[in-house]
Amino acid sequence: MPKDLRIRSKVFSESETKMPNRAMLRAVGFSDEDFKKPMIGIASTWSEVTPCNIHIDELARKAKQGAREAGGAPMIFNTITVSDGISMGTDGMRYSLPSRDLIADSIETVVGGESLDGFVAIGGCDKNMPGCMMAIARINLPAVFVYGGTIKPGKLKGEDIDIVSAFEGVGQFNSGSLDKEGLHKIECHACPGSGSCGGMYTANTMASAIEALGMSLPGSSSNPAETPEKHEDCFQAGQAVYQLLEKDIYPRDILTKKAFENAITVVMALGGSTNAILHLMAIAHSAEVDLSLDDFNRLQKKVPHIADLKPSGRYVMQDLHDAGGVSAVMKELLRAGLLHGDCLTVTGKTLAENLEEAPELKEGQKVIHPINAPLRETGHLVVLKGNLAPAGAVAKVSGLKVTNMTGPAKVFDDEPSAAEAILNGDIQAGDIVVIRYEGPKGGPGMPEMLSISGILVGKGLGESVALLTDGRFSGGSHGFVIGHIAPEAQAGGPIAFIKTGDVITIDSETQELTVNLSEEEFADRRSKWTAPPLTSRGALAKYARLVSCSSVGAVTDYFEDQKVYEPQITVKS
Repeated sequence: MPKDLRIRSKVFSESETKMPNRAMLRAVGFSDEDFKKPMIGIASTWSEVTPCNIHIDELARKAKQGAREAGGAPMIFNTITVSDGISMGTDGMRYSLPSRDLIADSIETVVGGESLDGFVAIGGCDKNMPGCMMAIARINLPAVFVYGGTIKPGKLKGEDIDIVSAFEGVGQFNSGSLDKEGLHKIECHACPGSGSCGGMYTANTMASAIEALGMSLPGSSSNPAETPEKHEDCFQAGQAVYQLLEKDIYPRDILTKKAFENAITVVMALGGSTNAILHLMAIAHSAEVDLSLDDFNRLQKKVPHIADLKPSGRYVMQDLHDAGGVSAVMKELLRAGLLHGDCLTVTGKTLAENLEEAPELKEGQKVIHPINAPLRETGHLVVLKGNLAPAGAVAKVSGLKVTNMTGPAKVFDDEPSAAEAILNGDIQAGDIVVIRYEGPKGGPGMPEMLSISGILVGKGLGESVALLTDGRFSGGSHGFVIGHIAPEAQAGGPIAFIKTGDVITIDSETQELTVNLSEEEFADRRSKWTAPPLTSRGALAKYARLVSCSSVGAVTDYFEDQKVYEPQITVKS
């Protein structure tokens, strides 16, 4: 170990007054030599509540081994997870987004409270990735993120299926195109083992974005869960943290504005989840990087969508891994001048230097289209604004033939009532379904709506009915869906004042979301409106009172005296 290696935990070996601290550490296995080494945490999201995380205990032990062999004194600690797939369509989904901030808070608490010198964070389910990264950005100690990896695709009748197949199967069953036995077969075959949901849904989107940020090791985002490569990712991450200590490299040296632009570019190219906007904004806030919705729109106009991945495409993350992986895609984007190659990464090298050693896309692969022959010439995530969403809304347009729609609103104050109306046949082609009071405060927790979007697709209404909400959509959602409408209804946003029958226009080409109401009518309705009461006790009550607008990432530490990224509330004329 270099003599000049600066470590915070060395204080435990330098003073007799720290003898009680050392006594406690000896009880967990420390020796005299360990007190001279950097204490490296392994933040594990292991849990048996979801297949995304059930294998992470093994991965944490590999990271610990790597950190120890590099010269550190490693210790595993845990944080929580919520399974988005299991909580979807239930009241439990309200805890999903709050779990992101709880994960960040808990990692910060342990790393700070135990005087750790650096850490590896390993995540599986959707909110693990941004939660870990928010902690990494806040704490700003040498750190590496490792993705637990994607699940293998399920197989049924010789075709790949996944968890979204199950949600869409409900709509098919309701419409009569699938019988009960067929639905049960989908249920039994959709999730064959460990790992996160297999398409370019939120977990795989954020893993890819974090590799593009430079905060995970090259190639690690697309290595599947149940592979030797994933174990090696974790071992090498443990070693990499020690090397970052030696090189005096910190997360905020890596998490620059250009690094976030690289992440946005990769998300656009791969057809990633709408949640990437929310999470990248939150990570940027933690890193004190000025990132706004305008940055997403700026890059959307120049980055082509080139990946034929689910939910709108044909392939899953396993197929992308087999085709060469995320690094191979980034190599193509760098050649096209779409990435900043000079950004620093956790290897201590620049992104361009890492990509020199990355594999090429395999000859004959069909997952990634050439940049000069894309699926779509511009990005698939479009930020809309207008008098219905003055602070913005997010539309996912990958795979859609429809780019605009005008129709009557069918307004619901919660998801269950909207789902019941769809299943009862009360929603027809041309309708615009509005689900409100599902935002960060109003939900509370900004629940995802994969169930309801899946039912619409299963019933054949995915492109003929639009779905608007101040809540979120799963990365597995597709169809004409617009979420993150801000300000939300609970905060008195315009979505609170519309009524069934109002005519709404959605135009992804002009990037507008408007309702045919005058300012005078809006003002009259606003004067008669009272915000519903918030939840009064527990974790969701605290969250509802702390959480910020979705247009700045729905974070819980965005305070009045720190609002340097205040969204510009403007209405297009």
